[in-house]
Amino acid sequence: MQRLDGGAPVPPHLAGGIVALGNFDGFHLGHQAVVGAAVARARSEGRPVLVATFDPHPIRHFKPDAAPFRLTTLDQRERLFAAAGVDAMVVFGFDEVLAGLSADAFVQERLLAGLRIGGVVTGEDFTFGRGRGGNVDRLRDRGRTLGFSTEAVAPVQLGGETVSSSRIRAKLVAGDMHAATRLLTRPYAIEGVVQHGDKLGRTIGYPTANLDMGEYLRPAYGIYAVRGRLADGRVLDGAANLGVRPSFDPPKELLEPHFFDFSGNLYGQPLAVELIEYLRPEAKFDSLDALVAQMDADCARARDILSTHKPA
Repeated sequence: MQRLDGGAPVPPHLAGGIVALGNFDGFHLGHQAVVGAAVARARSEGRPVLVATFDPHPIRHFKPDAAPFRLTTLDQRERLFAAAGVDAMVVFGFDEVLAGLSADAFVQERLLAGLRIGGVVTGEDFTFGRGRGGNVDRLRDRGRTLGFSTEAVAPVQLGGETVSSSRIRAKLVAGDMHAATRLLTRPYAIEGVVQHGDKLGRTIGYPTANLDMGEYLRPAYGIYAVRGRLADGRVLDGAANLGVRPSFDPPKELLEPHFFDFSGNLYGQPLAVELIEYLRPEAKFDSLDALVAQMDADCARARDILSTHKPA
């Protein structure tokens, strides 16, 4: 699996490939259908398969002050694409130059001259080019004229509704982890490097591994049953506070997982935290004793939940 710069020529061994084109933030059921179709076509034609994505997200370019909304980082997407059978991930840097390209110029300059495509697979609702001037009909027309295949994949339905990143975001904000997991086909996971904190947790018997949430969407603030994954493959069960810790001053937004029966040093290590189930909202307690009693209850409930939720 290679990661390629969408502004540079594609390596010769990846030329003539089938390219799945979209943003693919979250890589949910709908995205998986698009990439799966690209993989199937590429394998049937004996071609390499690439996934092209955009970073930063176009929304971030046009609305730089937008609240964090990302479901996945580039690193997460790269691993997910590789698991789906993709040969390379192409990252188009979304800047003023790319935003200013007409639909036809994007096809000519980025897809044909840059990636030297043999074919493109997108979702039916895909748009591209300046002012979203291109759609699947325009892409199909360009393909017929310029000699590359095109395929548009219909939206995936689940529960009578289209699977989409916006639908997943709404479920996460509502604290509905079960619905978000079904749409994503895996738990929502926040990744980062464990930071030093104020170490208050260890003084009350609950040491935590602190993660900054960066550009990730903020799910419902509160307490979660979580599963941590370390770079060495270890999997840890725990409970986490996601929010601003209203019982402590000053407020500080963090994801703070406490892992059961674990005493190692995680500072400076990469960590992925999967949000398995939402337990309750954040609350402010009148005393440390009341806080610890509630944390005892939260951890007992999280242990019970995770005992029947086996790691993937």
